Amino acid sequence: MVELGTVAQIWRFPVKSMGGEQVEALELGPGGAVGDRVLAVVDPAARKVLSGKRWPDLMLASARWESDEVVITLPDGTELEAGDPGVHAALSAWLDHEVRLGPPPADGVWPMEMHTGMSDEDTPLFDWPGPPGTWLDLADAHFLTTASLASIAQTYEGDFDVRRFRPTALVEAPADDPWPEEGWGAFEVGDVACELLMPTPRCTIPSRAQPGLARDKGIGRAIRDHHENNLGIYASVNRAGTLRVGDPVRRR
Repeated sequence: MVELGTVAQIWRFPVKSMGGEQVEALELGPGGAVGDRVLAVVDPAARKVLSGKRWPDLMLASARWESDEVVITLPDGTELEAGDPGVHAALSAWLDHEVRLGPPPADGVWPMEMHTGMSDEDTPLFDWPGPPGTWLDLADAHFLTTASLASIAQTYEGDFDVRRFRPTALVEAPADDPWPEEGWGAFEVGDVACELLMPTPRCTIPSRAQPGLARDKGIGRAIRDHHENNLGIYASVNRAGTLRVGDPVRRR
């Protein structure tokens, strides 16, 4: 086995496009991580899911698990339990749009709106359907290395905080390769077996404002102009298990 790095951080995002929570361990398998993107804010009339790509205010809120319940914190500090019948009205009033909070639909896929230029907010919108049965954008897991973050940070004097990129795991990796995760192929993280699907194409979300991070379009432009609009990797999970901080990342 070839050592590739060590898991430094693990993140879970209970509600799509809202801020998440840093955890010490996560159950990860085909279809994603347990407790991750289990809910989303949806427009039931349009049959679409709202995303920070098109609804940036979502990123000013956060969600966490507390006693087997998802708790949402709005920008003004108001806390809403996902199981509270009044949560839909509260979110609708906050966004000034009739919405509901819910799991993925059982009957088909509800798309989200994205910009055709991905990180370019001045391009037209299109509907991205995503995979059925989940609120994930594309893949089971998303990995990002400290080496890639350091490499892109050399191209622009912005705040490349890991929270902008919403990975499943941030991996501490040697800086001798500027984008090491893009060469991982089939790899293992602790007892989880994964396979590289593709570099992660970046949309408008890394440039959006969120608590503690200012709006910065230069973040998206740097990734677009200096690394073909990619940062990190999407991976499929072939063997489920527990992902833990401190786990080694290895390739056979």
